[in-house]
Amino acid sequence: MDWIHDVVILSRIQFAFTIMFHYLYPPLSIGLGLLLVLMEGMYLWTKNPVYERMTKFWVRIFALNFSLGVATGIVMEFEFGTNWATYSRFVGDIFGSALAAEGIFAFFLESGFVAVLIFGWDRVSPKMHFFSTIMVSLGSIFSSVWIVIANNWQQIPVGYHIVDAAGNVLAKEGEPFIYNPLNTAIQPRAEITDFWAMVLSTSSVTRISHTVVGAFILGAFFVMSISAWYILKNRHLDFAKRSFTIALIFGTVCSLSQLLLGHTSAEIVAEKQPAKLAAFEGVFRTEPNTDAYLFGWPNAKEERIDYGIAVPGMLSFLVHGNFQDPVTGLDKFEQKDRPGIHIPFQTYHIMIALGMYFIGITLFSCFLLWRGKLFEQRWLLWVFVFSVVTPYIANQAGWVAAETGRQPWIVYGLLRTSDGVSKAIGAQSVIASLIMFTLIYILLFAMFIYLLDRKIKHGPDEDTPHVSQQTGPGELKELIVEHGPTRKHLAAPEEEDGAR
Repeated sequence: MDWIHDVVILSRIQFAFTIMFHYLYPPLSIGLGLLLVLMEGMYLWTKNPVYERMTKFWVRIFALNFSLGVATGIVMEFEFGTNWATYSRFVGDIFGSALAAEGIFAFFLESGFVAVLIFGWDRVSPKMHFFSTIMVSLGSIFSSVWIVIANNWQQIPVGYHIVDAAGNVLAKEGEPFIYNPLNTAIQPRAEITDFWAMVLSTSSVTRISHTVVGAFILGAFFVMSISAWYILKNRHLDFAKRSFTIALIFGTVCSLSQLLLGHTSAEIVAEKQPAKLAAFEGVFRTEPNTDAYLFGWPNAKEERIDYGIAVPGMLSFLVHGNFQDPVTGLDKFEQKDRPGIHIPFQTYHIMIALGMYFIGITLFSCFLLWRGKLFEQRWLLWVFVFSVVTPYIANQAGWVAAETGRQPWIVYGLLRTSDGVSKAIGAQSVIASLIMFTLIYILLFAMFIYLLDRKIKHGPDEDTPHVSQQTGPGELKELIVEHGPTRKHLAAPEEEDGAR
């Protein structure tokens, strides 16, 4: 129980908890935002009112999720100053540029049009409303872009130099430098020398694509889950089947593309962060014909993988394109520079396994959709209802793998995590704030689930025909015949009272 008095471990736990809770919401906003564009675009193209009702329903879900995402994201900004003051001072100039761009190009864009998206249906033209939907979607994507750019710089620093408090250059990019906590006089910090190198680096573009597509998959499975539930309950069938179909095709394309993006991301990790890839894959020793484990249990003491199934030479092939070249193992790094292996290994393999699950279930469902038998498979629809949790797990597992695999560095190769924590904060303060955040987040999550359940049970607005005062008896009869189930909406108050 020594960790209970360790400020570094407690601060890491607190930040992990707050960011993982926050990360429940932005990916859904990103994925659902683009689906809203597709749905409303279908309405403008076909003029079919079911697509209008579809868009309005999912906008309500989007608005609820968006509000929780904004509320839970504020906490992390304060944690940078309270728990990670040394780190904040070191990367302040780097993060300042990225977060300023996020505020200007993303948050203002998204928040500026979200009111039109939610409340503007009868106040602006259909084309203007569609434009606002596109802007909200782009805003949510741009927001993730700048956050990932900032995070990617921590993983693979580029376009920078290190200066002291007086502005003297201590080291340029590529030159050796490691923050020394004993030499507090120089107060080193990183400065950007090439902003676009940071933004457009191969690692940054690949990580952005991998993250955003993961959010798209979450949005697709979220829509399919709720739509499948409606179909199983025989409610809103036209709405549900069309929503499911749009989300299924969208999710299939994204799941297949994630296979390529994930592989490209792993290649970059192998080149730039070999210790992280070794932890991901459980490579203890650098040997030719390196195996790739499908699953297993790392035994750090004996430096082997227990209870695992491996594909011989596959990791060498995936990294180098042949089965002979060795993949760098943990034995090439000093003990103090090695990441822990259990958490990154397991979360990395969970993410990959779920990624293959997404590909398998969406391709199979597309085949059934093509055959016209998809919505007859009740067992498969129930699978989709509960599969909504799987992309949440995949997104969280990917983030955990990336962050734990970077250890012991908070800025890779420049600043250790143990040196980035605030010097003036104590363990009791961190524990107290962690307990407070936990209670508050439990209440927020309970509120979110309660409101989400209400919106799902209410469902989309029914398409009730409009009857003007000039409607004649013949027209009224046609409306009643055509819309039989909605006849009660056309009845006179006296008739309804008599029926009661």
